[in-house]
Amino acid sequence: MRDQFPATDHYANGRFFNPGVKEHGPGDLLRWVTNRERGAWRKGIPSVPGPKPVERVEGPELRVTFVGHATVLLQSEGLNLLTDPVWSQRVSPMSWAGPKRHRQPGLRFSDLPPIDALLLSHSHYDHFDIATLKQIRKRHNPAVFCPLGMRKMVQRLGFGDVHELDWGQAKKWKHMTMHCTRAQHFSARTPFDRNRTLWCGWVAGFAGGDVYFAGDTGYGEWFRELAAAFPALRLALLPIGAYRPEWFMGPIHMTPWEALRVHGILQPQASVGIHYGSFSLADDGETEPVEGLRRAMEEAPPATPFVLLPEGEARRF
Repeated sequence: MRDQFPATDHYANGRFFNPGVKEHGPGDLLRWVTNRERGAWRKGIPSVPGPKPVERVEGPELRVTFVGHATVLLQSEGLNLLTDPVWSQRVSPMSWAGPKRHRQPGLRFSDLPPIDALLLSHSHYDHFDIATLKQIRKRHNPAVFCPLGMRKMVQRLGFGDVHELDWGQAKKWKHMTMHCTRAQHFSARTPFDRNRTLWCGWVAGFAGGDVYFAGDTGYGEWFRELAAAFPALRLALLPIGAYRPEWFMGPIHMTPWEALRVHGILQPQASVGIHYGSFSLADDGETEPVEGLRRAMEEAPPATPFVLLPEGEARRF
């Protein structure tokens, strides 16, 4: 029996949906697949793993390490959080086919410090990587925060401390509060389970300032509601890649220009770009998200920094 959840403005008839957003149908997918104009990617992007992170960061200092794609290590107040961890070479149900990694992770898996909690945004293979999660459970056994419908998936991997939340819900954990926030995306791991589980972002409520992880999302005016709910963000992790062609990807992936718009709406002390540079998931080429964001900032310089971290680099905020 499938899980059933109370009717809300984003759940009906056994499936989640994005309020006010028209979903693409099979004809739209066929149109994209048969008319693709892929941007260029190098088969293997030269990269060297970054240095081993410190084991703990005590006090209010926030140390952020961009591992790659949507995987970010957050260290502050004696806690280590990891977002959507993926160390696998492919993000696919098959080990021999599907999107293959063009750039290696910025950290060696063995160099990870003790991980206290995972923030999972949704069930897609480039964000919910079973092989990586099994390794993390075995070595670190952290708490896991996930959106509605994913608890059983996570528990099947052996995790015991699992917190499943809906948009707008919050959970006190340690000395922090984790807030599940709206996102505009979809979920699926097979052709038969589309939107059976929710997608989300997270606000990690550190005492030294809130950190927002957007997960995977398209642009929506609902970001203004998020800004009102969290008016003093310390940092925002915003996706900038997998956006072309915009007519097809627009509802579920932000462009770099839209990410900069969200940065202006949220007004964090700083933003960091994520979701680019590791896997070719749409038609934008390897460098297009970075070049697009730089052009966007030249056209409309932001009031606070929007930075791109090299994979493996740690930055203090």
